[in-house]
Amino acid sequence: MIRSLEAVTLSTSRDSFKKIVEFYRDTLGLKLDSEAEMGEEDQFAGFKIGEANLYVMSHAETHGESHEPQRFMVNIEVDDIEKEEKRLKDSSVKQIEPVYHIEGYGHLSTFADPDGNYFQIVQVRAND
Repeated sequence: MIRSLEAVTLSTSRDSFKKIVEFYRDTLGLKLDSEAEMGEEDQFAGFKIGEANLYVMSHAETHGESHEPQRFMVNIEVDDIEKEEKRLKDSSVKQIEPVYHIEGYGHLSTFADPDGNYFQIVQVRAND
């Protein structure tokens, strides 16, 4: 029986690992929960988000920017979407889609990380 979503793992190149970890920690503001080396050359970082985790790891077969960044997105819940949207834009994070509303769900805005992976900030059930 499936119990819950434990984590989402985001792979990046060995060259981009540090930049991606710094982005999620310093720019997005996620709390770095764990770090490890994997084998001789790869690295791992974990961010706790509520009950789930976002893992970032370097991978020998991952290179360059994401070619289909919309294929899989992580949604990160925020308290005030307008405030967070402004903060990310002021930090020069590439915005893909400004805040929009999905009835019965809430408000979303789509951004891209330094590898081009899309993620969304969401404020659920806000002003529906």
